[in-house]
Amino acid sequence: MSQVTEYSEKVLDHFTNPRNVGEIENAAGVGTVGNAKCGDIMRMYLDIDENQIVREAKFKTFGCGAAVATSSMATELVKGKTVQEALLVTNKAVMEALDGLPPVKVHCSLLAEEAIHAALWDYAEKNNITIEGLKPPVNDIDETEKFYKMETE
Repeated sequence: MSQVTEYSEKVLDHFTNPRNVGEIENAAGVGTVGNAKCGDIMRMYLDIDENQIVREAKFKTFGCGAAVATSSMATELVKGKTVQEALLVTNKAVMEALDGLPPVKVHCSLLAEEAIHAALWDYAEKNNITIEGLKPPVNDIDETEKFYKMETE
């Protein structure tokens, strides 16, 4: 029995017209995360200036429409922010900006959050700096998803 998933207009718009698709050559930070269970893979590229402001964000995502939409929205949300502000872009913020996601697609917003964190981690390591509150990236979002479910139940 197949399940019909309802998507908001914003999710459909970001899926059919994704923003910031592609790569940034010599990116300040690059982060790749995936979900082995569903097969989605998200790579986030950040261009960060000398004042630690995200000048540009791009992504490449292999996955479902919700994964593409959350990647697109996440890049929009971090552009123009400081590294510290970008760290605060949560999966909840991504979902709210998209006017929600069906429960079966919440993991896509977790991927977006972790991709941002992974790119920031890469940036911090390349520049030998510490970003307050940044934790080592999670390669498989399934680990985070289990934690997230426990927090929301």
